[in-house]
Amino acid sequence: MSKLKNKVAVVTGASKGIGAGIAKGLAAEGAAVVVNYASSKEDADRVVAEIVKNGGKAIAVQADVAKAGDVERLFSETNKTYGRLDVLVNNAGIYQFAALGEITEEQFHRQFNTNVLGLILATQQAAKFFGPEGGSVINIGSTASQVTPPTTAVYTATKGAVDAVTHVLAKELGPQKIRVNSINPGMVETEGVRSMGIIGSDFQVQFESQTPLGRIGQPQDIAPIAVFLASADSGWLTGETLLASGGLR
Repeated sequence: MSKLKNKVAVVTGASKGIGAGIAKGLAAEGAAVVVNYASSKEDADRVVAEIVKNGGKAIAVQADVAKAGDVERLFSETNKTYGRLDVLVNNAGIYQFAALGEITEEQFHRQFNTNVLGLILATQQAAKFFGPEGGSVINIGSTASQVTPPTTAVYTATKGAVDAVTHVLAKELGPQKIRVNSINPGMVETEGVRSMGIIGSDFQVQFESQTPLGRIGQPQDIAPIAVFLASADSGWLTGETLLASGGLR
């Protein structure tokens, strides 16, 4: 309950799925958490209520990470409420799979604007609010950047960009004692994955057959890794991409 005592964390896209799991995990270790959401206010409020019920601190703040003005407001609200910032988790992301002939400009820009531009805008603002002791930026990438599944050209390209930006910003922000790492999950059972009809499908069976640990992930598999990267336990790690995929690569 004390690894992140007196720390403040912003988790983007934290109203559900991996982001919600990470927000709860950070709060359970003592961090005050800002649960960011783009449109799912009810879900974000539910995450905050659960954290508070369990004795933690959290607020929900609406912001579309693809919009610079929204991102500035997100960090301004964080600073106004908690007066500091120690951790940023760039979790907000979207995916839309399509074969090459079906890819549209709208799909391309929507995914890159959220998954890559949003990450950059949020990190840009976080760097202004981290104190002299530095901070930890945790990007959420994907094993897609290594596994490169068919019909995921745009999504996989965004996650390849996340890997690259992680390495660049680790070098760029290191002198400010800001560490930048990425967690790259495999398939995780989230609301989005369920809504796509993947759970219980032949695709899930195929995926699990290729995974050494024999199952897909759960949000609670990812949260402890985020806690580790947010804490002093990982103080000598930066520029790393940690595969959290049950061995799938």
